[in-house]
Amino acid sequence: MPTQTLTASFASDEGRTCPTPNLVLYDGQCPLCHRVVRFFLRVDRNRQLCYAPLQGKTARRIREHQEIPEDLSTVVYLRDFGLPSERIYERSSAVLSALADVGGLWWVVSWLRIVPRPLRDLVYGWVARNRIRWFGRFDSCPLPKRDHGGLFLP
Repeated sequence: MPTQTLTASFASDEGRTCPTPNLVLYDGQCPLCHRVVRFFLRVDRNRQLCYAPLQGKTARRIREHQEIPEDLSTVVYLRDFGLPSERIYERSSAVLSALADVGGLWWVVSWLRIVPRPLRDLVYGWVARNRIRWFGRFDSCPLPKRDHGGLFLP
C-alpha cells in the first residue's frame, strides 16, 4: 500500500504531516492512553497509524470539519482520514479498528467487534471513568521518542 499524507489543510502549523491517513486521537495527559499509544508503536511494524493528542492543535483543527467528541475520556480513530473512504470510530470501536489496521496477530483481537458495541463500550466506559484514579494524570503531554516523532502531530 503506498504511503499517503494527510491533506495539506490538516497539516500542522509547522507543516508536519503523517505518512499514513490513519490517525489516533488520544488524551495526551492520561498515562493509560500513553501506554496504549506505546503499545501501538511497538506492534505497528508497518507504520499504519499516526497519533495526535485530543488537547492539541491537530484535534482542534479536525473538529472544525468533523464531528469528533471533545470528551477526553475517549479515543477517536480516523481511518483513511481526508479520503472519500474516511471512517471515524470512537471508544472500543476505535481501539479494535486500529488493531485491525495494525494487522498481524493483532488482527485476530480485532474480532472482538462481534461483541455488541454497547457491551464493549460499557467496559470501555468503566475503565475510562477510573483511569485517572488508577494511573494518575500528566501535567502536560509527554513528547514522543525521537525515532517516533514523525508519527505524531501536535
